Amino acid sequence: MAYNGFQDFLRRLEREGELRRITVPLSPYLEITEVADRMMKSPGGGRALLIEKPVGHSIPVAINTMGSRRRMALALGVEDVEEIAREIEDLLKPDVPAGLLGKLQMLPKLGRLASVPPRTVSSAPCQEVVRTGEEVDLTQLPVLHCWPQDGGPFITLPLVFTHDPATGKRNVGMYRIQIYDRNTTGMHWQLHKVGAEHHRRSEEKGQPIQAAVALGSDPAVIFSAIAPLPPVIDEMLFAGFLRRQAVELVPCKTIDVKVPADAEIVLEGRVDPAERRPEGPFGDHTGFYTLPEPYPVFHVTAITQRASPVYPATIVGVPPMEDGWMGKAVERIFLPIVRVMIPEIVDMNLPVEACFHNMAFVSIRKRWPGHAFKVMSALWGLGQLMFTKMIFVFDQDANVQDLGECIWRLSNNIDPERDMLVTRGPIDVLDHSSRAMGFGSKIGFDCTRKLPEEGFSRPWPDVITMSPEVKRKIDAIWDQLGL
Repeated sequence: MAYNGFQDFLRRLEREGELRRITVPLSPYLEITEVADRMMKSPGGGRALLIEKPVGHSIPVAINTMGSRRRMALALGVEDVEEIAREIEDLLKPDVPAGLLGKLQMLPKLGRLASVPPRTVSSAPCQEVVRTGEEVDLTQLPVLHCWPQDGGPFITLPLVFTHDPATGKRNVGMYRIQIYDRNTTGMHWQLHKVGAEHHRRSEEKGQPIQAAVALGSDPAVIFSAIAPLPPVIDEMLFAGFLRRQAVELVPCKTIDVKVPADAEIVLEGRVDPAERRPEGPFGDHTGFYTLPEPYPVFHVTAITQRASPVYPATIVGVPPMEDGWMGKAVERIFLPIVRVMIPEIVDMNLPVEACFHNMAFVSIRKRWPGHAFKVMSALWGLGQLMFTKMIFVFDQDANVQDLGECIWRLSNNIDPERDMLVTRGPIDVLDHSSRAMGFGSKIGFDCTRKLPEEGFSRPWPDVITMSPEVKRKIDAIWDQLGL
C-alpha cells in the first residue's frame, strides 16, 4: 500500500512495534549518532528511533527507519522484498501472449504499469511553510554532525532532483550534503553518478543548474533514489510502481523543478558550474573517513516544509548499519534485471561486511570452459556493479548467501594462479585504497568445479554427503536418542 508521506510510515512502524520514541534530549552533534549506531548494530537492526527533543531544535529526528529486513518490507508495502523481485521477474518475461486468453492475462500487468507515472498537483503539504531570501536558515534544521572528524553537519538522507541540461530528463539521487552556513551547502556529486553528469553538461553550457533537495516522503520514493535503475527509467515512475500509486509532484516556489508533494522539508536552489569548495571529511559507509575534495556548491533560495515536519536521517560508518538493509533490498529486487543481462546467474550476494561494492559472491549454471570469467567480465560491465573489487563465482549448488559455505568452497576449489583474473577499471571514488580516485584494479576468482579444458586432468571429487537412507532412519529415531 502507498503511504501518505513519511510520518504515515512512522505511525505504521509504531503500530507494528518497530519504533521507539526517545524523550531524553540528545544533541545532533555526535550524540544521536552514538545512540543510533548502537541500535543499528543490535540483533536484527534494532528499532527505528524518533528523537523528539534534539538539543537546540524543535523538529524531531527520525533515524533507522529502514534498518531491518522487516522495516524494509514495511517501507515497500510487502511482506518480504522478494515479492517485488518476483513481480519484476514476471514483468520481464519476454513471452508473447498467444490467443485471447493470453492477451487477457497480460492486461493486469499493463494496467499496473499504466497507473504509476507521476502526476502534478498545484498545492502540497511540503509547502505549508515557505521561507525565501533572508528567512532561509539551514542551521534551524537538526542536521547531524555524525562523527568526530566530519567537516561539519551533513544531510544524510536527501533526495536530490535535477534535470539533464541537454535532454530535460529528471534524475533523483541520494548525495550527501554538507552544511556550510545558513544558505550554502556542498553537493557531493560523485564522478560516476548521474547528478555529476548533469553538472558536467551544465558546465559545458556555462549555465547554473537548478536543484531541489527533498527530505522525507513515502519510503518507496526514498528507496527509488538509491535504486540502480537503467538510465531510461524515471525514479518517480519506479516509485509509483513500488507503491502501486502515482507519486504526486508539486512545482517548487523559486526554481523550475518538481518535488514530492508529501515531503517533510524541501530545499530549493542553484549550483554554479564554475564554483567548487572543499567538502568533507565524512565518516562514510566504507567505515573510513573520505578525505576533503573540491565539490560543487549548492546555494539555497528557499526552504519549504510541512507545518510540523519530522527530519529524516541516517548514519553510515563501520558496518552493519541501516544502509546495509537498504542495500540488501536493492540486491534482491534488482537480481531479476541482472539475470536478464546474464541469464546463467542463479543467485548473488553482496555482503554487508564488504560494503556491497567491494565483494560479490555469485552462483552460476556453468556450461563451458571459462564460463566463470565471462560472468566476471559481464558483471564489471553492468551499471554500478562496475565498482565491485572482488568477484567469486561458484557452481549453482553453492549457497552464496552463506558466508561460511562460500569461504569453505573458495578455499578448497581455487588454484590461485589458474583461477584468478585481474583487471583494471572504474572504482568507487570513496575507495581510499585505489591507485587514483575513481580508478584501480579488480580481481575475480573461479570457484567452480574445473573442466578438463580448463587444465584439470584429474577427477573432481564429490562433496561429502550422508546416504539419504541413513539420514531418514536417524530422523525417525532421533527423539529416542535423548540428544
